[in-house]
Amino acid sequence: MTVIDLGELRHDAPPPATPRPPRSVGRPARTLALLLLALLTLTAAAPPRRPAEWTLPGGLGSAVFVSGDVVYVVRPNRGDGRELVAYRGERELWRSPLPGAGTAVSVWQQDGRVMVTGPTGDDTDWETVTYDAATGADAWRRRGVAFAVGRVLLSQSAASDPSPSITRVDPADGSTMWTMPSTGMLGLDYGSGAERMVLSPVTGQTVVVDARTGARVAARDLHPVRPSAPRHVLTVAGLLLEIRDAGGTVEAYDLDTLRPRWTVEQKLVDYVDNCGALLCAVRPDGGMTALDPATGAVRWSVDRWAGVVAVRGDRLLVGDTAGAGGLAVLGQTDGHLIAELGDWTLAPQHESGGPPLATRPLGGGRQLLAEMNLSGDPPSIRGVITGTDCTTSVTLLVCRRPTGDFLVRRLP
Repeated sequence: MTVIDLGELRHDAPPPATPRPPRSVGRPARTLALLLLALLTLTAAAPPRRPAEWTLPGGLGSAVFVSGDVVYVVRPNRGDGRELVAYRGERELWRSPLPGAGTAVSVWQQDGRVMVTGPTGDDTDWETVTYDAATGADAWRRRGVAFAVGRVLLSQSAASDPSPSITRVDPADGSTMWTMPSTGMLGLDYGSGAERMVLSPVTGQTVVVDARTGARVAARDLHPVRPSAPRHVLTVAGLLLEIRDAGGTVEAYDLDTLRPRWTVEQKLVDYVDNCGALLCAVRPDGGMTALDPATGAVRWSVDRWAGVVAVRGDRLLVGDTAGAGGLAVLGQTDGHLIAELGDWTLAPQHESGGPPLATRPLGGGRQLLAEMNLSGDPPSIRGVITGTDCTTSVTLLVCRRPTGDFLVRRLP
């Protein structure tokens, strides 16, 4: 709101001693007219208020993906074909046909290209196709599954390829920057500032590769003496973690050297995830144990809560594994319960960095939308939406309406 000071109007002021010249009579009117004109000019120059909510066409068999402020809808077109349609707000930016009749599993934007990965029409193989993000023009395509490791684009060869491989691809034109044989389990790490890839075969050397150059960082046979029992390998917080002995043992190796760091025996471990400054080993039957990443020492353990979905300072947002659903806030240092937030369903995030949003059904196809507070305060209500299967980016919330179309809401 603009405030204009027109001075103080005094009804008790004495009349002027001499009459003012006639030419001054119109000056106040002209001044007010100029001020009103200035206000109208400022109002016209201000950007129009963008709509907070709108609907995009979808339909049966359609899927939606979000990248920044652009919504990508994959939907059937004439016949058995499919098309990819890009929207910014309510405005259609472009549409392009998709090859085959398979389902798009992943759509994202990287370095001026839109990547679409999914199985081919008979679901026996996978393909990645790309488009110019500005125009929708075909850019390149290749067999296999492309995926991003930080700012590096990698592609795993198609399942039917007799010689499995991993390739770094140039996003601009799809050309090969390096390639190497791929055997065994694949691990990826880019949270510690370096894009790295781990190839761990059943027997023989485990290899750590710089994903940018394809150069070996480290190579070591982790089990040169004893036979290698079934195991699961993953990378977390600069560590290579090996879960073996049917989930009863977790062994940690330095990711830069593959030297052993620590070994702990736990209750059955399904997977290990980053939970702030600690590692959280999640059990398949619910609950989790927090480990010190430097030593493997147990810091705390809980039976009801598992799956860290957000971290803010020393607070963890976790899910309820008791079967009743719901969310809670735990203290990171000792795992103590700070607050139970109630029975909410988190909206999956297509991008990291957005607010943790969740929904609760109200009936009649409506849902209550709220932001989860890691302070321990009750969730902040964001309104009521009509739709299900919601997903978010940093700036947008997208939900499927009962008609099959998509409700899009701008996040403040």
